[in-house]
Amino acid sequence: MLLSPCIEWVFKAEHPDFCERIRAASMAGFTAVEFHMWRDKPLSDIERTLAETGVALTGFLVEPRVTLTDPAADAATLTAVRESLEIARQLKAPALVLASGPTIADRSRPQQHDAMVAVLRQCARLAEDAAVTILVEPVNTRVDHPGVFLDLTPEGLDMIEEVDSPRVRLLYDMYHSTCMGEDPQGVLGDRIHLVGHVQVADAPGRHEPGSGAIDWKRYMRVLRTKGYQGAIGMEYRPSGGSLQSLQRARESLEG
Repeated sequence: MLLSPCIEWVFKAEHPDFCERIRAASMAGFTAVEFHMWRDKPLSDIERTLAETGVALTGFLVEPRVTLTDPAADAATLTAVRESLEIARQLKAPALVLASGPTIADRSRPQQHDAMVAVLRQCARLAEDAAVTILVEPVNTRVDHPGVFLDLTPEGLDMIEEVDSPRVRLLYDMYHSTCMGEDPQGVLGDRIHLVGHVQVADAPGRHEPGSGAIDWKRYMRVLRTKGYQGAIGMEYRPSGGSLQSLQRARESLEG
């Protein structure tokens, strides 16, 4: 199981310097990391530190954040994707994460669904040329992201099928899914092949696995049984020290 700490939060308290978080992850035995935004990061230093440590970058977010449900925003979306793809190539990241943006109040849900699929098809062509995967992420609207359009895993998977590109896949975040009342066995069904990345955090609290109520032994068994073989991104806020939280997460996920 390839575990990829999200160093946006993990090691932040111990290491304000971003590149030191990469080194700390390497010292802790991790061979991959991920983070959120890229425009506020020292990209050349990150590139050098990744090369020095041998740590791989799993992925990061398309920036600036975009609205996929409004065709009037498509040009801005494609510009953001192009610019983020350039950074993905620079940092040798295989994937970029893309969320839907907000629901538009005066448009129907089917209209916004179709608009999102249409722009994702355009993003797919850019991603195919760059050999980078776009990860579409549903996020919960009950706790962390009220007002976001795409908040349910089945609709996200439907979109991936409609886009029909090997370079557009779902980011299945088990924390967000749980907050929405979903269960992985049911919502993934027979479509695990459409999932390009998995992220984890416990609920409630969004701290490390083992800190909340999720049955991680069962969740991980569901992923293995369905055939998921990709990385597990540990996108959580440590409830205490980062090293202790990582050990707790490892024990919960690998136990």
